Amino acid sequence: MKLSSTETYWPLKNAIKQSYPSIDSDIHTDILIIGGGITGALTAYKLLNEGKKIVLVDRRDVCGGSTSGSTALLQYEIDVPLHQLIKLRGARCAIDSYQNGKKAIFDLRNIIDTVGCDCGFEFKKSVYFTTLKKDVPYLKNEFKARKQHGFEISWLSRSELQKMGLNAIAGVESKTAAVMDPFKLATDLLFHCHEKGMQIFDRTNIASIQHQKGRILATTDSKHTITADHIIHCTGYESTETLKEKVVDLKSTYVITSESQSDLPEHFKNTIFWDTASPYHYIRTTEDNRIIMGGGDEDFKDTTKRDKLLPKKEAYLLKQFFKRFPDLDFKIDYSWAGTFGETKDGLPYFGKPNPRKNEHYILGFGGNGITFSVIGMNSILDSLNNKKNTDLDYYRFGR
Repeated sequence: MKLSSTETYWPLKNAIKQSYPSIDSDIHTDILIIGGGITGALTAYKLLNEGKKIVLVDRRDVCGGSTSGSTALLQYEIDVPLHQLIKLRGARCAIDSYQNGKKAIFDLRNIIDTVGCDCGFEFKKSVYFTTLKKDVPYLKNEFKARKQHGFEISWLSRSELQKMGLNAIAGVESKTAAVMDPFKLATDLLFHCHEKGMQIFDRTNIASIQHQKGRILATTDSKHTITADHIIHCTGYESTETLKEKVVDLKSTYVITSESQSDLPEHFKNTIFWDTASPYHYIRTTEDNRIIMGGGDEDFKDTTKRDKLLPKKEAYLLKQFFKRFPDLDFKIDYSWAGTFGETKDGLPYFGKPNPRKNEHYILGFGGNGITFSVIGMNSILDSLNNKKNTDLDYYRFGR
């Protein structure tokens, strides 16, 4: 599956730090990770620190899938609001999931500091706002639910939002959010793991997987084999090719990025904005003073139809931006379309689809893909060791 159109911003911004070969021989390893994006990189980092022998493969260049098109909004808020998630999954799962997301942001910062990655990580505030009168009661319910369960938030009136340059009716401000360059972090993590001894093979597609006497045999398109005790699929939206259970509805999503600007207001640069529209729109800035805006999601049909819509979606997103921030400038410098996915409860999927097979998945679907990947990274050891784990239960297959 072609996961994004055109050339996205992050790979152009970053020179390739390290190239990796395709596989050219048969290999034995403890763990095979399939997928060399941010999820695979985080998982590899965790397991390498636990002394595991790991081989990582990707069917394209590493970080060339969804990671290259991610807008990397790091929020504890989930695509399904807390008050609705409580009804869907119960209070314990819902509240823990929001707390897990908050912890994941700080866990990610610790990893970045440990490996010394200059990926532009910055803490931000997050403003969840509405431009529609009919959504004000909905937003009030969300504010009440988060306040009741101890999240540090503030209610913002129309006049307070206008002082921020935002043309909206009401909003909820959260104190904990962040942004970063996901491509830079993923490539640096993989380089770090490679330097520590992990083997990485890109342009290496796994054509088949067989289970033989407690071992797993993965065969590549080039007929080479990787024999492993465990396989971890970090394949994101392409997991639909290997999973029997339908866990995600695929969407097409669109992004525009502005030229760099020298005069962005400080309050704008220090905040992530997203709205109550369905599908929602989101806005963030980069460390070099660009504005990124995304949204305009549609049901995914195929990559050709998705990509043909890009000029129309550019105009749509630009119009939506100026409705919300009429006093700011936005000249499009980059734009792209990507594949996105939604689960029925807005939550990820971790662990084994089949308890009898040592094939594990870490699938961080939705707008919280990176924070979900951090949560999955912290759960993977228990999945490998068949230990009980609350998160593996919350985010299990077959739920």
